[in-house]
Amino acid sequence: MDTGFTIDISLITKENERARPDLERDYDILGKQLEKRGIAIDEITKKVQEFAVALPSWGVGTGGTRFARFPGEGEPRNVFDKLVDCATIHQLTRATPRVALHIPWDKPENPEALGQFAESLQIGFDAMNSNTFQDQPGQRLGYKFGSLTHTDRSVRSQAIAHNVECIELGKQIGSKALSVWIGDGGNFPGQIDFRSSLERYLESTNEIYAALPDDWQLFIEYKLYEPAFYSTVVNDWGTAYYIAEQLGPKASVLVDLGHHAPNVNIEMIVSRLLQFGRLGGFHFNDSKYGDDDLDAGSIKPFQLFLIFCELIQDSSRGARQSPPPSYMIDQSHNLTDPIESLMNTVEELQRAYAQALLVDTQSLSTNREKNDAIMAMKTLKKAFVTDVSPILGVARQRSGAAIDPIRVYRGSQYRKRKGVERPAMGTTMTGIV
Repeated sequence: MDTGFTIDISLITKENERARPDLERDYDILGKQLEKRGIAIDEITKKVQEFAVALPSWGVGTGGTRFARFPGEGEPRNVFDKLVDCATIHQLTRATPRVALHIPWDKPENPEALGQFAESLQIGFDAMNSNTFQDQPGQRLGYKFGSLTHTDRSVRSQAIAHNVECIELGKQIGSKALSVWIGDGGNFPGQIDFRSSLERYLESTNEIYAALPDDWQLFIEYKLYEPAFYSTVVNDWGTAYYIAEQLGPKASVLVDLGHHAPNVNIEMIVSRLLQFGRLGGFHFNDSKYGDDDLDAGSIKPFQLFLIFCELIQDSSRGARQSPPPSYMIDQSHNLTDPIESLMNTVEELQRAYAQALLVDTQSLSTNREKNDAIMAMKTLKKAFVTDVSPILGVARQRSGAAIDPIRVYRGSQYRKRKGVERPAMGTTMTGIV
């Protein structure tokens, strides 16, 4: 299949040569500053080069709100277009080698052909995401009153079969995980029986779990509210943890940063799940009020930094009891160019990771033992306020990516060219509304 316009490597090379002198100067200055703190800058840069996060197929399309959706120029028309956009992001960042698919939005007629196309673009596949929160054309039974927890066994069976179908599709394209999120719950007191609905969820997910290959993982995603505003069946990390414990060792909890009430201590939730060996992964985004699905780091960069501090601290302990967490992005872009927003998020994730690597863990531990709250916090803040931009730029350059991905992207006229290749459609399933 023809990929259409792609960004020529010569443009990346040209822009990198333009930016290289200033970058090398800034990198040298930062390196000397870090050396005084006993930190070797090249070691941090190498770790940043190794950082990778999966892109959401649905994230390269324009999302929307409950009120409206405003289509963007050159939106992907199908899963193949989505992969082309995702491959472009990886070309410019070299940090997004995998794509998470959402079924049935991305259901391929020929999974083998999809896998071959992805391989030609030098990208692979991450977790499969099922969808039982929407009714699809031709669907026999509706999910208006629930899916995996519906009171009608036939509806639950339909939802279970869909998740098993996602596993079978994933096996054909090289995925190794299934992420399950449901919108089941109630909007009125008395509408559902809290206990029975959770029991039905466990019964349903046990059947899904039984269909998992031995080398797969099942990610249980929780959400405080929406579309069930009064009571959500899988509403918090404790419930998700309980579910994972009941299912078995291949089940773990997926933390979406937007699925919490404002000001919840997400970094402590991450720490607890790591401690219990049940942190499956992340859906990275940001929020102000709820599940806003904003670009990661746009509202709460310090929280993002603290989450990476917990992840790094856990990895340093060794003897991990479970697979390393899976990093995925989950965003909805209503105002911005989706590709630019996703590249911006990748940079902010790398920034938080690099800053967390700069924490003086020995001083932090000493201050904690001495109950010195101020100095413990200042130890973290010293790393957080360090401008690691030169590290990110050099990491991208050494990986063959663009030092300034958004600048190269805009200079290539990629969006305008795709607007010509992809005429506007009346309807689209490229993003979440």
